[in-house]
Amino acid sequence: MSDKKNTEDELAGTEQPFVQHLMELRDRLLRAVYGIAGIFTVLAFFPGPSRLYDLLAMPLVRALPEGSKMIAVGVVSPFLVPIKVTVLAAVGLSLPWILYQIWAFVAPGLYKHEKKLVLPLVAASTLLFYMGAAFCYFVVFGQAFPAIQKMAPVSVAVTPDIEAYLDFVITLFIAFGVAFEVPIAVVILARMGVVTVAQLRSFRSYFWVGAAAVAGLVTPPDPVSMVALLLPMGLLYEVGIWSAQLFIKHTQAPDDSASAPTSP
Repeated sequence: MSDKKNTEDELAGTEQPFVQHLMELRDRLLRAVYGIAGIFTVLAFFPGPSRLYDLLAMPLVRALPEGSKMIAVGVVSPFLVPIKVTVLAAVGLSLPWILYQIWAFVAPGLYKHEKKLVLPLVAASTLLFYMGAAFCYFVVFGQAFPAIQKMAPVSVAVTPDIEAYLDFVITLFIAFGVAFEVPIAVVILARMGVVTVAQLRSFRSYFWVGAAAVAGLVTPPDPVSMVALLLPMGLLYEVGIWSAQLFIKHTQAPDDSASAPTSP
């Protein structure tokens, strides 16, 4: 008789009661909140909420006419807006810690080949989001705000409100951060079998049209900002196609036929 391979389920013995899952989820959420609170405390003392807002507003302030400043329309806006910036900064800096807590919660329920897929995607998505936000701050704002100021009529005094500016930049940070997740979306779609790598290559022209529409909607009304988002999205699409090939190759589930018993 030929040898038979006895394969066991990787998740055997890892089942937990429902209440224990809830307790684990509670602990993970609390650890994420503690991480955010710790970073918020540090930022509140150094560099401080007011300094953080000054850093956030620097690209716009540099573009304003000499001697001009931003204004605060609300009575408590000078206090609340910098606090909001500090909270958002704490959440942003805590993102790796938050995602790690999510990963630690779901990892025990994943197979080995699934872990090979999920962990790199979590790390890459975090890095890409940071890159998108940084690109928006250092490149797009530096080009867009001076262009917008030049479009203002001479009869208009440009004095932006600090709360409106915060809403504007947060929207753009999220838009650019999400736009930079294009490779992640491409990899997931290809790995799930929704599309093939060959189809992704054939969709290039359609993607460029869609990316141009998205860039026109989310960026300020100047061609420089639109192109600044469109080109990275196009390049990241190509990166996604290349990455999809690697992920499909290295994250396949074990072949069931390999573990099947051989006939005598």
